[in-house]
This record gives sequence, C-alpha cells and structure tokens, in this order.
Amino acid sequence: MKNRTATAPSASRRTFMKAAAAAGTGLLILPSGTRIGAAAPSNKLNVALIGAHGRAMAHYDPIAEENVVALCDVNEDHIALAAERFPKAKRYIDWRKCLEQKNLDAIICCTTDHTHAFVSTWAMNRGLHVYCEKPLANSVAEARLVRETYLKNKDKVATQCGMQRHAHENFQRVSELIRDGIIGELEEVHAWGNRQIPKPGYLPAEGKPPKTLHYDLWLGPSPFHPYNPGYFQGAPGANCLCWNMYWDFGSGQTGDMGSHTMDIVWCAIDAEQPTSAEATGDPFNPEVTPVELTATFEHPANAWRPPIRVTWHQGGSMPTSPGGYLDLSKIGHGAMFKGSKGVLVSSFSNRIIIPGVDEADLTYYKPRTRETLIPPIAHFQHEWTNACKGNLQTTCNFDYAGTMIEQLLLGLVAYRAGTRLEYDGASGRITNNAEANALLSRSYRDGWVLNG
Repeated sequence: MKNRTATAPSASRRTFMKAAAAAGTGLLILPSGTRIGAAAPSNKLNVALIGAHGRAMAHYDPIAEENVVALCDVNEDHIALAAERFPKAKRYIDWRKCLEQKNLDAIICCTTDHTHAFVSTWAMNRGLHVYCEKPLANSVAEARLVRETYLKNKDKVATQCGMQRHAHENFQRVSELIRDGIIGELEEVHAWGNRQIPKPGYLPAEGKPPKTLHYDLWLGPSPFHPYNPGYFQGAPGANCLCWNMYWDFGSGQTGDMGSHTMDIVWCAIDAEQPTSAEATGDPFNPEVTPVELTATFEHPANAWRPPIRVTWHQGGSMPTSPGGYLDLSKIGHGAMFKGSKGVLVSSFSNRIIIPGVDEADLTYYKPRTRETLIPPIAHFQHEWTNACKGNLQTTCNFDYAGTMIEQLLLGLVAYRAGTRLEYDGASGRITNNAEANALLSRSYRDGWVLNG
C-alpha cells in the first residue's frame, strides 16, 4: 500500500524550530518555545481544545498528559465543565481568538462539522499541529483546501483526522489480505452504514438561546437559521445527530459514519480522487441530506490493481450478499471487497473470507509471517501527539483523510445534480456538467474567511 503519511522532517521544518544536535542534546524547539527531546525538561505539547465538550471528552485523558493551555467553546457552560479538568487553561468562546494565543503548539478541533475546515486551515496556516474530528470538511472545495494546506506544511505540522477506528488491527489485516491477493484481482468494493435519522427540514424558531450559548458563533460561517433547542439535545458525543443531517451544518451520514466505514476501504485500495460519481437516494430535500443513498465512483488503475468501482451505501441501501451466504444487514457498518477469486467482508473489527468455488483451497495465497505484518497503530490520539514531537507521521493525516472525504462529498454533489458526473481530480472540477461545479463549494456568511 502506498504510504500517504508525511515524510520525515528536515532540519528546517519550521523557520522557528531549530535542532540542538550540535550541542549534543537532540532538542527541538516548538513554536511555543517548549523544548522537545530526550534531554528536554518538559516533553509536553501546549494544546488548545477547540470544542470542549461532547466528542471532546474522548480527548480529556490523552491530552491530560500534555499541557492544556486553552479551552474554547461557544457554550460557556461547556467551558466551565472542561475547566474542572483543566483549571489552568485560558478560556475562549471564539476559536479565532483562541488561535491568537502565543504559546500554542497544537490544537484539537471538536467543533461542529461546518467549521472543521475553517479551524484546521487557520491552525495549519499558523504552524500548529492539528487533530480534527471527522468529517474533515463539509464540501469538496473545503476538503481540497484542507488537504492542500496540509501538503504545503507537511514538513512542519502533524495532522490527524479523528477516524479512531483506523487503529483497529483489522484495518491493517484487511489491507494486507487485499494487497496480497487472497481474493485475486480486485474488481469492486462496497461500504455501507445502516444509520437512519430522518429530518423534515430546518427547525422553526423557538425561544431564545441561553445566555451562556453564543448562538451566532455556533452558526459561524453557515447561513442564518433561527435558534431552536432541538439542535442542542442529545447525550454528550451524540449531539451531532441533532444537527448534522442539515445541509448547512453537516453532510449527514455520508460524512459522519461514512468517514469511519469508507476508511476500511480507503486503507486497502490505495486510491486518489475518482474519475466519476453517480448517486441515487431519497427525493431531494434542499434543507436535509438524504437518509438513503447509493453513491458509486470509478477509480483508475494503480501500480497493483486494475480500475475499480467503489460504492457507498447508507440508510437502508445495501450491496447484494455474496452468493446469499451472509446477511449483510447484520453488519451495521461494513465493507465488501469482490475479487476474481473470492470475496472479503469486513466490519470494523472482524473479517470473513469467502473463496470462489474453484479456489476454495486458497493454494494461490501465501500468508505473511508474523514478522512481516503491518505493525499495530496502538493508541490513535497518542500516535498524533507522538508525531507532533517526532517525525510528523500519522496514519490518517489530512492527505489520506482529505482525498477520502472528497470522494464521499462528491457523491452528495452527484446526488444533488441528479446525473452522472465526470470528475477531474487534478483540478477539482466536473467536466461534463458546468452547473454542477457550483455544488462543489458552499456560501459563507459575511465576515467568515475559510483560508485565514
């Protein structure tokens, strides 16, 4: 599998970083001035947690090992709760102000989906390491900008998209099996998710935001919609299900669980942008993303496989079971790889091989030795913090995650356009439907700059 992780850093990876190897210390100086290395008095990052509640709580324990110097949230009550864990951190309600803090090394972005690309790009432009929860972007144009910004800065910053299931060892085993030919020559791939969260449309105006909730900042760059408490219900970590189905706030289950499940596929097929996209699903609703969707993409050949078709299914859409042997619906989120000699079906944690009838002995396949297996990732968040302090390499960096979410979001563009789209991945343009190019980006409210 082609390595998409960042290359090893050069001695000049930051103009403000310098090596102290000449003095025999092996130290690096982070933007905050913190010294990093075996001989450093403090081997800790100065981290800002942007979005301090909900999904952010999954980061509390990992980053407690670092210096949490800033907390930011549009809800002051959430900041207060986070401050109980990190009492020394400065407090902000506007992430743009937070990024101005001088002693930052890195940020963790746990904001609403429609600000992920903004926070990530702004942070990288300031030389900061970034961990961003999925989805990485809310439009094709945003995905491309985040990826491009990372590639310009990959010798300076470590990035990681929050597809934490990637750390399951099964991801690496599936990749190995596909690459090593256990199902023969790869022909087509399917990924699916069964979550169904129907919404009729944006919620009507109801009441006023609590004094501690800065609703206008929550809306951020998105068009104005009146406050409704229904956007803010749900348990911590699951509140996104109250708003991410709306076009202006999220990309529905395509961006949500699609980021996790397509990751199984992406880890195995070594793909860049597709050359085409077509999609069908629920009748189009200009306010709400579809529940049921089938989006199919064509990918060109690479060095080890032929051209293949990749299909994303959600909300009740499912691929056909291989030979009727498996009830795929019992795998809530999974992937299926079809090859010339059999089929591999995978969940996040397990896999099943179904050889072709004439290939059931698998004599054509040579298993890897234990010594040649892809090593496990171990702890996903620690992979990022270690990369910030070392070689900057992570498995779900913004190159890898950016191309993957670009494909998924292109599927939503094809769904909205209602026709097959031919796509030039080099330019990020649709070549057979000029009008559909307008759907690759989204409009922002005055005062909000994506690439700031």
